[in-house]
Amino acid sequence: MRTKYRYDLVFILLVGFYLSCVSLATEVSFDGRAIIINGERRVLISGSIHYPRSTPEMWPDLIQKAKEGGLDTIETYIFWDVHEPRYREYNFEGNLDFIRFLKNIQEAGLYAVLRIGPYVCAEWSYGGFPRWLHQMKGIELRTDNEIYKNEMQNFTTLIVDMVKKENLLAPQGGPIIITQIENEYGNIADKYGNRGKEYIKWCAKMAESLDVKVPWIMCQQSDAPPPMINTCNGFYCHRFTPTNPNTPKMWTENWTGWFKAWGLSNPTRPAEDVAYAVARFFETGGTFQNYYMYHGGTNFDRTSGGPYITTSYDYDAPLDEYGNLRQPKWGHLKQLHSAIKAMEKVLTYGENSTTYFQEGASATKYTNNGTSGCFFVNKNNDDLEVMFDGNKYYLPGWSVSVLPDCKNEVYNTAKVTTQTSLMAKKPIAGSSQLTWQWWGERTKDVLRGKGTFTTKSLNEQLMTTGDSTDYLWYMARIPFSKSSIKHNREFTLRVNTTGHVLHAFFNKQYVGNRYGKDGSYKFVFEAPVTLKPKANTIALLSATVGLANYGAFFDLSPTGIIGGPVQLIGDGNGQGNITYDLSSYMWSYRIGMHGDNKKIYSSDSPLASSWRSDNFRINKPLVWYKTTFSLPQGNEAVVVDLQGMGKGQAWVNGQSIGRYWTSFISKSDCSACDYKGEYKPEKCRTDCGVPTQRWYHIPKSFLKSDTNTLVLFEEMGGNPSAINFQTVAVGTACASMPQGGKLELSCQGSRTISDIEFASYGDAKGSCGSFQKGTCDTNTALGAVKEACVGKSICSIDVNDNVLGANNCASVVSKRLVVQAIC
Repeated sequence: MRTKYRYDLVFILLVGFYLSCVSLATEVSFDGRAIIINGERRVLISGSIHYPRSTPEMWPDLIQKAKEGGLDTIETYIFWDVHEPRYREYNFEGNLDFIRFLKNIQEAGLYAVLRIGPYVCAEWSYGGFPRWLHQMKGIELRTDNEIYKNEMQNFTTLIVDMVKKENLLAPQGGPIIITQIENEYGNIADKYGNRGKEYIKWCAKMAESLDVKVPWIMCQQSDAPPPMINTCNGFYCHRFTPTNPNTPKMWTENWTGWFKAWGLSNPTRPAEDVAYAVARFFETGGTFQNYYMYHGGTNFDRTSGGPYITTSYDYDAPLDEYGNLRQPKWGHLKQLHSAIKAMEKVLTYGENSTTYFQEGASATKYTNNGTSGCFFVNKNNDDLEVMFDGNKYYLPGWSVSVLPDCKNEVYNTAKVTTQTSLMAKKPIAGSSQLTWQWWGERTKDVLRGKGTFTTKSLNEQLMTTGDSTDYLWYMARIPFSKSSIKHNREFTLRVNTTGHVLHAFFNKQYVGNRYGKDGSYKFVFEAPVTLKPKANTIALLSATVGLANYGAFFDLSPTGIIGGPVQLIGDGNGQGNITYDLSSYMWSYRIGMHGDNKKIYSSDSPLASSWRSDNFRINKPLVWYKTTFSLPQGNEAVVVDLQGMGKGQAWVNGQSIGRYWTSFISKSDCSACDYKGEYKPEKCRTDCGVPTQRWYHIPKSFLKSDTNTLVLFEEMGGNPSAINFQTVAVGTACASMPQGGKLELSCQGSRTISDIEFASYGDAKGSCGSFQKGTCDTNTALGAVKEACVGKSICSIDVNDNVLGANNCASVVSKRLVVQAIC
């Protein structure tokens, strides 16, 4: 009896476990209106957060802030190159542990969109493809090629099997409600002809065979084979209509800003315009929208693509590179999400009709079972007053008003009432008195032309190095007899290269460097050199700065000095120029820097005892620097200010924080920004005439509680004496709220409001950092705000006469409380 009881108990427990799993399962499907979850059409608001662009310690906070910002879903790519860096050798550790990332999403109660690709674009080097693919004989990427398709299917299947094993698909009770195969192929498909069309059909068939039981999407793919869902990417997608009427209108990439590139200024996108684009999308029948990026993060190590994409991938996202709220963008969008969610049923089940006020202005009304919701659109730059159902409404230029009941405006994309935060960098005590050591890169052998292998040609760099490093040495010994140069020894060394950077040495002397500018990475290097009898040595150091990541056949973009020509050009003693073409000489090669190959940035490197303090070397190429620093107190983000340096790479405690190039000064038009009118990356630029990137993120998880080590490899020449470490947090918080509302201020993190610099209840003018009182005010507002806010990390004030005091404003003045606080 006791045995039977035990078996019955086990049976009951197993049944209970099975039923609990079934109850957790989520059924996901779609129709022409929306993604359907457990039988209900849903409005879904998503945001991209890429796990390798942050750290596992950052993930829960980033995800929680996304949830608090009104997101239902987190979207991420899967990055093939870092997961399979060598053929059939896999890495899913640390910030590559995407399973842990997905579980963090699940723990937060959010859904996930898994964009397997496995091509990602994403301003990620080589579009996320492993470089060993490039070296496989007979392979052609992203087309009907069996070798490539076998590798793509192998990796895609591996990822799907991993998420299945962990029960992470929605039907298993997991968070993944959507998966993606391929990425933006439709933008370049015509270049691949019929083989491209066959490839897309194969992608769809292969994806279906993986049986994930959630919808598959193909962004920017108008001919997506059913049941694949074609989606839109761009700054605006309200004009997008799915080719298949039985699929919902989905926006997989709403570009919240743009990426930064060396030599260019900082692109920003106003919060008003992002909100306008989102509201237009939902007004025109969209029901799934994803921000690209919601948190951009950092291109650690050598992952940035382009070429010339910076280490920072901040993207002007609602969460900045370090994970701080970017205000007002984060808060302004949060308010929009709340207004849109209030209309979820009517947007997904209702019928719509449009009333036109005048050219460029309209009202779209959704109606369902006696309920309604409205969007009022003004796509003109001028403000308008309109009448709708007997009521008058004010519509700022380039704005959308959201009225969940078609009567009361609860949100307008151009009326920003959330706070503006001005971030401040604060030097860490003691970090400006750093003690430095140095080590000169070993170049004795390469300057003599001694490499590890030779060929009678100028090789392509990626094929030669497999992108194991940014650097490849090309060396040659060129003999000249006395008689051949007796009339002239002064020549010009000319090197044609596909770049991206070139350093040249002639007869062991450094003769200069050059890099691509103005968007071109193919250039000609020239420098005067003096020939000598017998052997002359040429040593050319070619450096890549991220590989191409976008466009048809981008994987075939050449790098290095492939084919040259490399020439010596001199005066032929009155007989015209003499040109010696050296391209077909015997060239010797060495891959990478000696210090990098020996991991000099690591504490257990065999070169650890080679650092020097004497005869300190500055402003010279190919020098390594090392210093130590202490962990700052608090939880604020940490950055290193690399002012004074040239170009190179940086490590903290042996972990790469990416490439730096502080000597590359930005060039762009930084004229005043107006949010009105369609956004382009050239619009609303900031930080002209300064280094494109001066500060570099050091994640807190990279740091130790005692002594930390910073190592720099300086490629062009720099002086580390000005380098220091700083924390980043809100320095100034401003807000403006009309009468009748509630003004809220926050310093984020552990900081509190230390003072109120400005407070006016009237018609103040200006913007955060430069407010001025207007024509009217009350003399009690400042005191009321100080009493409510000073000493607190978060405060709120009701904006009315009872709290702030009566003022002398005329009846026609729209009174507002404007506050500027110091954190």
